[in-house]
Amino acid sequence: MLEARRLAPICAVLALGAGLTACAPATNTTVDRGALGSSGYVSYGTIVGMRPVAVSGTRSGIGAGAGAVGGGLIGSTIGGDWRARTVGGVVGALAGGLAGAAIEEGTTRGNAMEFIIRDDSGQTRSVIQTNELGLTVGDRIVITHGDRVRLSRAGGAGPVGYGATYGGGYGGGPVDARGGK
Repeated sequence: MLEARRLAPICAVLALGAGLTACAPATNTTVDRGALGSSGYVSYGTIVGMRPVAVSGTRSGIGAGAGAVGGGLIGSTIGGDWRARTVGGVVGALAGGLAGAAIEEGTTRGNAMEFIIRDDSGQTRSVIQTNELGLTVGDRIVITHGDRVRLSRAGGAGPVGYGATYGGGYGGGPVDARGGK
């Protein structure tokens, strides 16, 4: 049977890994559970400019807390008597807290793009998101407004009835349900 002293480091490492997994950043194709069933609206536009931006990492305290617990448990297994184990636990908790905070910030840090968009109504706006779709300047895009604003590549013809105010790209005018103009 495993002793508690030998099991504690294994549990600490598992808890630290689980805590830091929760801190991983979401991609642009990930939606929040609260967005399910919600309504939004869609507009169309063209990317007229873009630049890379750095996304800072989070400092929620989860990484520091998990690191401190893990470091304290592991540190308390070092030494023979209770004094050495106590000192090891305190030093381990301090070092683990610092390491956990640094790991949390590093794993949630990333890169994104700031897209400058001219929508079909003529307004210019900025949207910051990741670019896993490989969008570039000149691309026609769909701007989805829901729990947050998302950009995706516009594919094919525009929706039925779209284009009454937009004179090109989608056929130049509204289309009725039978496909005629």
